[in-house]
Amino acid sequence: MLRKNTLLFLLAWLGAANAALAHAHLLSSDPANATKAPPSVLRLTFSEGVEPTLSGVTVTGPANTTLPTGTPSLAKGDDKVLIVPIAQEPGAGTYTVNWHAFAKDGHTTHGSYVFTVTP
Repeated sequence: MLRKNTLLFLLAWLGAANAALAHAHLLSSDPANATKAPPSVLRLTFSEGVEPTLSGVTVTGPANTTLPTGTPSLAKGDDKVLIVPIAQEPGAGTYTVNWHAFAKDGHTTHGSYVFTVTP
């Protein structure tokens, strides 16, 4: 009986671990933490393919202003890279990117990161 319970526990644990790995986690972002030139696009690279029509970002800058962005799309030939155009050139300051991603497998994730534009 103990052996059966241990086996059931291990199978449940492995199933939970696989489910956690299936989410689209942010692996990298461009621009990174500091950049001199104001970016014209954001590039978010995820661990899984994402659906651009159900994914997106909000960019908040100095004085808590929202920077307008365009429609998200995927990088050509790579469904793990979300491209988001920035509709207005960001001035000097620190910006927070709040992102949400809908993975092709149906899971959603979200998070944020910061970048700074220096004069």
